[in-house]
Amino acid sequence: MKHLEEYRDKRQVRYLIDKIRDKISTSWNIMEICGGQTHSLLKNGLIEILPEGIIMIHGPGCPVCVTPAMMIDKAIALALNTEVILCSFGDMLRVPGNEKSLLKAKAEGADVRMVYSPLDALAIARKNPEKHIVFFAVGFETTAPANALSVIQAKKLDLDNFSILSSHVLVPPAMAAILRDEETHVQGFLAAGHVCSVMGTDEYEPVAREFNVPIVVTGFEPVDMLNGIYQCISMLENGKTGLMNQYSRVVRSEGNIQAKKIISEVFEVGTREWRGIGEIPQSGLVIRKEYDRFNAEKRFTINKIPMNEDNACMAGLILKGIKKPHQCPYFRNRCTPENPMGAPMVSSEGACAAYYHYGYESAT
Repeated sequence: MKHLEEYRDKRQVRYLIDKIRDKISTSWNIMEICGGQTHSLLKNGLIEILPEGIIMIHGPGCPVCVTPAMMIDKAIALALNTEVILCSFGDMLRVPGNEKSLLKAKAEGADVRMVYSPLDALAIARKNPEKHIVFFAVGFETTAPANALSVIQAKKLDLDNFSILSSHVLVPPAMAAILRDEETHVQGFLAAGHVCSVMGTDEYEPVAREFNVPIVVTGFEPVDMLNGIYQCISMLENGKTGLMNQYSRVVRSEGNIQAKKIISEVFEVGTREWRGIGEIPQSGLVIRKEYDRFNAEKRFTINKIPMNEDNACMAGLILKGIKKPHQCPYFRNRCTPENPMGAPMVSSEGACAAYYHYGYESAT
């Protein structure tokens, strides 16, 4: 707990709440882009003690939540291939595709295995040379280095029975897409410190300039979150825009150069579909042609699967911050973690799951 308790200090929390209260002169809408930040706001009760007028809008920064149903269907199609072992992080197993989840496919006989790292999938590939191992690689920039490294390692080991099904997405293009949406009310952002620790802050400055909004990079602990909110409010109150780094003890403007080099070795930027949001140009990472032999979509024939989201589910509106989970008529009745209609109720970082687990029926 060294160097952690100070960021949970109650006296600092009260001090920052008072500073925020003294600073605001009107209402402000701030989006915390990351699902982990949403959970921190709710888990620590911060959303209840923020001064009236500070409206926190929950963003799409949950990698499980934004993975489109068609990608899950592709993973299921691979898993149902008797020659394939499909490996995935546990939080992807219960996310519904168009008809079923990976967990249901496993119950029907598919060889689906939960792993904690893509390197675990590599180990399975080495132990099972008669099978083809596919790792379902999802996430934002934070998981991309490890997934890229698994491909590089597979190439070094000449593992011909390993590939990844990639569904990586990027944060800044999603922020821009939200700000272009006519229904958005976002006036400022809290950017996720762990993402910026990998990629740096330089990619956020063009977004701040184009849309004239403040973006504050912050961490996840209560003091970090409140400090980030205070800095964002201060910029809004003073009519300032641009980028501010509250998380400077971890984040540098250039990011982690070695991690970025590993990512660019295997991936390049391309267009991606986002669950509930749709296609966002240049918003994801796609496998470079040089690594096609480790691209599951190239190694296997997977028929084009259409987008067919449940129209009754409000996941898209929630992911864009237009609606809150409790505003969905199915929240807590038809849609629960045991019987989820959409990914935000399944994922450990989903806004719906946060509202459900922490007992919020309404939150500003």
